[in-house]
Amino acid sequence: MAKCFALMGWSLPVIESMQKLNKPYVVVSFPDFEGYAKENNIPFVSYQFDEWSDTSNSLDLYEKLKPFEADVAVPLFEETVEWAGALNSIYRGDPRVLNRAFLFRNKAMMKRKALIGGLRVGLFEEVYNKEGVKNFMKRLNQANLQIDGEQDSWVHIKPFASAGTVGHRLLRSMQDIEEKCQESDFPCLAESHLPGTEFSCEAFIHGGKIRFLNITEYVKLGYSNFIPEGHHLHSKRDKIMKEMQKLVDLFGIEYGMIHPEWFLTENDELSFGEVACRIPGGHILELAAKAYDFDALGAFVLCHDPSLTEEELNEILPPLDARPKQFYGNVMIYPHKDVINKLEIPDELKEESYFLDHNLIPPYTNQKINSREGFGNHFGTVNFKGEDPDRMTELLLHYENVDFYH
Repeated sequence: MAKCFALMGWSLPVIESMQKLNKPYVVVSFPDFEGYAKENNIPFVSYQFDEWSDTSNSLDLYEKLKPFEADVAVPLFEETVEWAGALNSIYRGDPRVLNRAFLFRNKAMMKRKALIGGLRVGLFEEVYNKEGVKNFMKRLNQANLQIDGEQDSWVHIKPFASAGTVGHRLLRSMQDIEEKCQESDFPCLAESHLPGTEFSCEAFIHGGKIRFLNITEYVKLGYSNFIPEGHHLHSKRDKIMKEMQKLVDLFGIEYGMIHPEWFLTENDELSFGEVACRIPGGHILELAAKAYDFDALGAFVLCHDPSLTEEELNEILPPLDARPKQFYGNVMIYPHKDVINKLEIPDELKEESYFLDHNLIPPYTNQKINSREGFGNHFGTVNFKGEDPDRMTELLLHYENVDFYH
């Protein structure tokens, strides 16, 4: 077992998991959290992750972590992936660990690696201004044999290293490029639209092999999902598992958990979207913990430890072929108005047998809603539990459009 896990980023649920498991840890995060950590006896190292210089680097952080005997670094958030990769390169004596971390942080590099390895990906290009996006759309139109008057091929642009949907823009036309693109968007990755059903996987990896695989069904990206996957995706599980192991082998991933997003077409072809190696959004690990009855956050941390034994792995992870009978889903709630005054829970929700609970909080009087970057911060979730994934889908779609804030 690791002497001490360096948790890269502040997450109270992860800290609580480590305390329950009685595993040694130290939190590495911004100085803002230091006071709370001291008050609550949380081992803590203050560090500015947004600075990288001669005096602020992985070698300096390595020295600061020595008193805690840290020997495994775990990235909790997107912005700490390189830091964890750099530390683990030192701990394992393997510089390629840092190189792999860069794959997760640069979407263009990630796509090139996937393409070289034989994964199915869309067309993509690094662009530096609006003209670059327009030229990319023109080339897509030509490749799709468009004729005059037909709709332009859709283009997505996204930052190289941001998490989730932050900075992600869908451009359906040349006019969209002109109106939606800002100078601050560039440089960025432009890619073709991938058709099909989008879903994610959460693969817990140890020794280069997938030890447990969850498939999360997206009802609507950024709004709702449920676990485990519905009947159709489940029928493709063997195919998905093979592509997942191919991804693990291709990227040289040895330890931890990865969270890739895929698209399944009507012709049963799988296209690779992108992949992350930190805690996924959408409360996915919380849903997985409920559905499979295990400490998903604790398992996420422990799988980063190369010294973990087979017995310990079996203790913390569900069986590879586990299939829960109950489905757990949630819908993330965003106010529909610019100014809100009260929270209203509809009676139909309270009477719904699948309704589990919610954590929505009443607003202040005349509370203004800030414009969102990506999908922004939701006001809370409404959680569901039931045996029928089709009914779960109906409920999540319905309550996504219900206005809880007035």
